[in-house]
Amino acid sequence: MSLVKVAHLLSAHEMEADLGGAIVGRHIIVLNRVGSTNDALLEIAMPNFKEGLVLFAEHQTSGRGQRGNRWESAAGKGLWFSVLLRPRIELNKSSRLTTWATEAIAGAIRSEFPLEPTIKLPNDVQVHGRKIAGVLVEMRAQEKAAHLAIVGIGINVNHAIEDFSIELRDRAISLAIALDRQIDRQRFAVTVLRDLNRLYTEMFGVSI
Repeated sequence: MSLVKVAHLLSAHEMEADLGGAIVGRHIIVLNRVGSTNDALLEIAMPNFKEGLVLFAEHQTSGRGQRGNRWESAAGKGLWFSVLLRPRIELNKSSRLTTWATEAIAGAIRSEFPLEPTIKLPNDVQVHGRKIAGVLVEMRAQEKAAHLAIVGIGINVNHAIEDFSIELRDRAISLAIALDRQIDRQRFAVTVLRDLNRLYTEMFGVSI
């Protein structure tokens, strides 16, 4: 039996349709279980793939944060995904992608819910002083082409407090905990992807 009930699975087709040809989310893959979405996306990223491919996983078994920290990814409770990009920036400017992602996540939370998220440098988004989302950017140099960037994002959505390990319970939070209700993950995923797409075109001057 799947770790995630079929009725609650994210739908790649529906998200693509709702995004209507955006760069970020022009093609979406949803997998049930991976080690890390960054690793899974890097494995399938072919040289001719257009940027904007997004890979979601309902469950990560080896999610990573900054400095090799483990990211807890409860099955079906959050949004765990990676975005393939080809930004025309130098490798040492990858922090711009972290800024892009954290600002988009914070903006999506702010626009969708009565919450005021804050960004904790370098790569976290917090609500009520506790971590609700994180970003991990990994870049690969490409010869005679824009460098390849994989931007991994994790957002705690429908976690109850017991879904976090004991050592994280006083430092982590989810949208469900903050709002005392369950969240429509599919709807919020589209909101986040829309904000990522809008801010990406603004910050990096790209177009469809």
